[in-house]
Amino acid sequence: MHPPPPAAGVAMDFGQNSLFGYMEDLQELTIIERPVRRSLKTPEEIERLTVDEDLSDIDRAVYLLSAGQDIQGTSVIANLPFLMRQNPTETLRRVLPKVREVLHVASVEMQLTAAASFLTILQEETMSVHTYAHSFLQVILLHLEHRDTGVSNAWLETLLSAIELLPKETLRHEILNPLVSKAQLSQTVQSRLVSCKILGILTNKFDAHSIKREILPLVKSLCQDVEYEVRSCMCRQLENIAQGIGTELTKSVVLPELIELSRDESGSVRLAAFETLVNMLDMFDTDDRSQTILPLVKSFCEKSFKADESILISLSFHLGKLCHGLYGIFTPDQHLRFLEFYKKLCTLGLQQENGHNENQIPSQIIEQEKKYTSVRKNCAYNFPAMIVFVDPKNFHMELYSTFFCLCHDPEVPVRYTIAICFYEVSKLLDSGVYLIHKELITLLQDESLEVLDALINHLPEILELMSIGGDSSAQENKLSSLPDLIPALTAAEQRAAASLKWRTHEKLLQKYACLPHIISSDQIYYRFLQRMFTIMMTNNVLPVQRAAARTLCIFLRYNRKQEQRHEVIQKLIEQLGQGKSYWNRLRFLDTCEFIIEIFSKSFFCKYFFLPVIELTHDPVANVRMKLCCLLPKVKSALKIPADMHLLQQLEMCVRKLLCQEKDKDVLAIVKKTVLELDRMEMSMDVFQKKNYEKDLLDQEKEREELLFLEMEQLDKEKHQNEGRSSNEKNFEKKRRESKTPTQSLPKNIPISVPGPSSSTPSTSKEIKKSKLIRSQSFNNQAFHTKYGNLDKCASKSSTLAHTPSVSGLGRTAMISLTDDSFRTRNASSVPASFSPNPVLPSTSRGTGSTADPKSSGSKDAQPRKATLKSRKSNP
Repeated sequence: MHPPPPAAGVAMDFGQNSLFGYMEDLQELTIIERPVRRSLKTPEEIERLTVDEDLSDIDRAVYLLSAGQDIQGTSVIANLPFLMRQNPTETLRRVLPKVREVLHVASVEMQLTAAASFLTILQEETMSVHTYAHSFLQVILLHLEHRDTGVSNAWLETLLSAIELLPKETLRHEILNPLVSKAQLSQTVQSRLVSCKILGILTNKFDAHSIKREILPLVKSLCQDVEYEVRSCMCRQLENIAQGIGTELTKSVVLPELIELSRDESGSVRLAAFETLVNMLDMFDTDDRSQTILPLVKSFCEKSFKADESILISLSFHLGKLCHGLYGIFTPDQHLRFLEFYKKLCTLGLQQENGHNENQIPSQIIEQEKKYTSVRKNCAYNFPAMIVFVDPKNFHMELYSTFFCLCHDPEVPVRYTIAICFYEVSKLLDSGVYLIHKELITLLQDESLEVLDALINHLPEILELMSIGGDSSAQENKLSSLPDLIPALTAAEQRAAASLKWRTHEKLLQKYACLPHIISSDQIYYRFLQRMFTIMMTNNVLPVQRAAARTLCIFLRYNRKQEQRHEVIQKLIEQLGQGKSYWNRLRFLDTCEFIIEIFSKSFFCKYFFLPVIELTHDPVANVRMKLCCLLPKVKSALKIPADMHLLQQLEMCVRKLLCQEKDKDVLAIVKKTVLELDRMEMSMDVFQKKNYEKDLLDQEKEREELLFLEMEQLDKEKHQNEGRSSNEKNFEKKRRESKTPTQSLPKNIPISVPGPSSSTPSTSKEIKKSKLIRSQSFNNQAFHTKYGNLDKCASKSSTLAHTPSVSGLGRTAMISLTDDSFRTRNASSVPASFSPNPVLPSTSRGTGSTADPKSSGSKDAQPRKATLKSRKSNP
């Protein structure tokens, strides 16, 4: 067969025009490379940059600051904290004077580096505060008014940090006294702005009398400055000043200045006054709030829609704090007005006719949309505060429609913010949480994974509130809406799996561990459990696979049906532990690690001990290496003397590895594991003081396993009784229809007569159910505290005959169970199958046929040592 000829539109052209085009491309590449060649240093430049290697650090620093280039001087200044730690005396005597000289003509980069280094030296406390003030303070003050704003702010940050540590007398003489002249109108705007920020910090360092005499006159002067930037900057420092002078001076001095600034001609000054008032609400009494502040706030809100959108952004951000601070002084009419104002902000930009003004250009439209989005985002941020403002009882009538709009907002940042607040909203609604169930489904189905990621941070708590919240009247509504939840959860997981954001997928799988407390065991089994298997076997991201494995173990832990549990165990052993892919067998070991952590020791030893140690014969070195790391945990699951036969098998496998292992990396880990196993102390069947807490925890796990088995048996009996009762009712109905008296019935037809014997099982079932509820005290460190009740499924009734009583219920007779799959594990018999349930694979893989998948021509039939010892997930 010949390859098809190229299409006419893509035929290769070797004509003259084409060649000229190629030449032009080559010339462009040459031009691009020219700056690279020119950046190379000439021999003369390299000679000038070369420094004698025999010079000490101090001598090298002095030389580079004196004769080096700017980049070398910048490097020395960046290294100044190290020189101060190494040799502070010589650094202050020889290097610092050179730094002062260089900074007079230094570049912006060197100035920024010097400010950062001086701040680091202050924070590291390599010298006394007095020495720092004497050596560095004047340099900092000298460069505060640098013409570059970034440099000036960097030095100001260093100075403000130094003020927190400097003594009062130093501050008075070195900073406060010169500040009087720096704050005058004759100084530059930059100088007065710096003075405002310094005054705000100095207030906390002096007493109220000194502040009133020395600082407040400067504050008043700067609040009345001719430049609006200075007035705005000083206004924002009034909060710090008020905290330093107390309530009385605040009311007599600061509040009048704020009132005057709130009426300023400049919008930025009015905005600064509004934000400062909101932050200072706690400092004013009820009279000041109702008579002075509330009218100012009303006026500001009324004028906000006519002003710039930036004012609306600030107002929407502080509205929750404002309503909380003024709560209790609103009249009903004022309360309603503020609520309507908030609702209007929540839909700002969504209800404009034709979208925008026709006179606006596209760039203005985009900028305006961004501001409107910021306003709605701030409204979503304040939504919990507004629920408190209207009272949660009035949520459905007052705020539900607004909440609906925020959850369906067209912009992702708004929905992201309301998703973050969803848990707080759920807690506030309490019994009315069922009202927002549809919005939970909406956010779970959101097309943006950012919204989903924000929601699932508190998903277990939200779902718990949804499942238990509400009174008896709302219970039916809550339960009837739960079927909508399962498709939303599965769809959310599938969207996360299909994306590249594996961290969101991992987090979602981890949060799914709460589902046994929310939905039924059958729903989990049919809708989620198989999905966990699929993720473990097909996903390429290791953290995601491990998260799925852990969640699957928790699902197994809470499963209520033995048949389903056995099927899951069978799949774990056959598809993972005995899988063809070594990657699946690695995940099987991860799963066993989680099983040891979550289940009781007896459960692991019953079902997973032998499949685990059989992997000592695995043909892939990576599997054997991981198994060796797991062996100490496997040994910790054994109890002596009941598990002596398992301990002997473990020791035999370790000896075989030690003697027969040919891979040097595996052998090194085996030797390290042997030492660790030798140092371990075995758990005993009886409690020991040193392991009392661990033994008690394991006893509680095993007791709960047994109680769950009881519950399953009681449920079966209940269904049988219900079926028998149903048959009797049908018979009674037919008897009445035929109007046949009871005496004329044949004697061989049984008639159930209620009596003590029929009431006893019911009472027993109630007692055992109450025991199960009371047993929910187990708390595992690996779980959230509310999900700590671990449900065990594999304790056999006869196991307790060989071990101490673990039920803790004071019963003298063991519970008789009909399922013989839970037998005593002893030295002579190990369960190899589940009867009468589907047969599990043999726990001894060594006796299998020679056509074992591991030894066949599959992925495991590769050379014995895999190319990669470990597989990592891509971030």
